[in-house]
Amino acid sequence: MVAVTSPTSLLSPFFQRTRSTRTSIRSSSLASSPMEEQHSHPKRVVVCGGGVIGVCTAYFLAKKGASVTLVEKSSVACAASGKAGGFLALDWCDGQPLSALARASFDLHHLLAQELDGPRAYGYRPLTTLSLSVAESPDPPPSGCKPSDTSNAVPDWVDGLVRKPRIIGTPATTAQVHPQLFVRALISKAVESYGVEVVIGKLERVEVEGGRVASAVLEGGRIIDSDAVVLSLGPWSCKLELLSSLFRVYGLKAHSIVLEPREPDAITPHALFLGYYPSEGGKPLDPEVYPRPTGEVYVCGMSAEAEVPDDPEQIVGNPESIRVLKRVAETVSSHLREGEAEVKAEQACFLPCTDDSVPVIGELPGIAGCYVATGHNCWGILNGPATGAAMAELVLDGRASIVDLTRFSPARFVGRRKGLA
Repeated sequence: MVAVTSPTSLLSPFFQRTRSTRTSIRSSSLASSPMEEQHSHPKRVVVCGGGVIGVCTAYFLAKKGASVTLVEKSSVACAASGKAGGFLALDWCDGQPLSALARASFDLHHLLAQELDGPRAYGYRPLTTLSLSVAESPDPPPSGCKPSDTSNAVPDWVDGLVRKPRIIGTPATTAQVHPQLFVRALISKAVESYGVEVVIGKLERVEVEGGRVASAVLEGGRIIDSDAVVLSLGPWSCKLELLSSLFRVYGLKAHSIVLEPREPDAITPHALFLGYYPSEGGKPLDPEVYPRPTGEVYVCGMSAEAEVPDDPEQIVGNPESIRVLKRVAETVSSHLREGEAEVKAEQACFLPCTDDSVPVIGELPGIAGCYVATGHNCWGILNGPATGAAMAELVLDGRASIVDLTRFSPARFVGRRKGLA
């Protein structure tokens, strides 16, 4: 297994055993938590959104002793969190605002895998990651094609016209999960061990009294009284006026296919980041290929900004984008060609993006007890655990210690939208 590189004293409070009676965690780092002073009155928190960010937030809140209700419109992990690649990287965000969040979250993934039997339950495993150029047509053949100078770096199942192989991640720095299985394993644990309630319903509005959150109101009139509300709505953040009036979250529509090769044992754990050259020429594409320990191979790419539909169940892929991904698969490997692999899924999802490419994580200005966590773009699965753990600390302790959330605060948008209008 990958060694944990963050200080265990920082991460371990989230993994100490708790009792099902919601007794709060005892540790020096959490000693000032108001939850420890009010065992009989746990803080009531409504988490809106059943994707990886909402589920991780609900999990860590409940583990710290909060009384948590998770509200999801359709089903848990029904959108991007169920259709993503599940790729994890320790240091790919270094030098960017996401660096500390990504490193903490990579290590939390490792610890969660130990707690939840991740290798068996949701396909957690370290893996080698390669960068490759792949040509669809041999005319003219790209210089340096396999096998002349790439056979030592490229696994045997990658038997297309490849060049410029480069190892960009090792089992110490890159890993993967099956995202849907991960999110559902986490919510199952949260429900069974920490009493999280899952409610299928659509959030209509957040009721505010005296500048503080009072309740979450669902479509149809159900009112859930709460001391805090966390809005983890992903690309659907743009549909809630409370958020859209402060900042913009738009959806990047990404396509993917899932293949099941006849010989799954021939596919080694190598994630591929491609520079893909179509036969008709033009700018190269940048698809990605992720073999999974389930025996499936996930291929994704073909992303573009698009309107987010109201219902996640309405999302369908563009047929041409799906066709391109199938061409990518068969060009990369003969094991993934039609007849050698069964197509298990053709799908699309929306990645939540912000105008400054930085997630929005924190308390909304002017509304005490109303929090937001969204805008993670393609790094949602990676950064879900640290985002959820930090939100749990922020909601229950008043500040996050696992990672500094200052850079992600929604307060950075105050006055900006008006100035752009």
